[in-house]
Amino acid sequence: MNLLPVQKKHAKDPGDTREMVDARRLFLERGFYEPFRETAGEVMRSVAAPGGVFLDAGCGEGYYTRVLAEGMRSYAFDISKSAVRAAAKRDGHTLYAVAGSYDIPFGTGEADFLTAIFSPIAAEEFRRVVRPGGYLMIAVPTERHLFGLKKLLYDSPYENEYRETDYPGFQRLRRVRREGVLETRENEVIRALFAMTPYFWKSPREASLRAAEAESLSTEIGFDFILYRRE
Repeated sequence: MNLLPVQKKHAKDPGDTREMVDARRLFLERGFYEPFRETAGEVMRSVAAPGGVFLDAGCGEGYYTRVLAEGMRSYAFDISKSAVRAAAKRDGHTLYAVAGSYDIPFGTGEADFLTAIFSPIAAEEFRRVVRPGGYLMIAVPTERHLFGLKKLLYDSPYENEYRETDYPGFQRLRRVRREGVLETRENEVIRALFAMTPYFWKSPREASLRAAEAESLSTEIGFDFILYRRE
């Protein structure tokens, strides 16, 4: 379903393109981020009761949704039509929709558990849809996440900023870190990884050519999963 109001689009076809969705799927299917998906499931199941209502904000092609939704009544949305189409084709359990995080087509207090994994944090809307006593889990990159890719792209690579962020109406419970190393000698994988990151849009032409021609990559990877409880 497409539930994104026309006045909220800000572009003819917002969100990730089909090419970007295909690149992310190619990369994720190689299993490099499987440890992160496992950790997300562990954090969620430490507090979420089976049979509850699960909502995935900015679900992309559903890589995390498919695992987190097990045993739950599940709903997910993304602003990209291509991503939602790809997710729905692979998952008959979850109801997917095209929608944005700042105008969520979901009832007030109806979500028991909401996730935002590498997607915008719409704190007010999240507070509205999560019931009191429910949970919010977000995922953010660690300081050295993809630092090796940045070294490939840029002359002066930088670390990500570490932040402890609180949101009105939510109590921060804990932060769970999962780190690893990604190594590949497949140019196809390197190009796919580059295409699914923000650097794809931000990098100058010279950096894009380095990614397109790279024959190997070794980089640190890491996510922090931060769990909040709705007050």
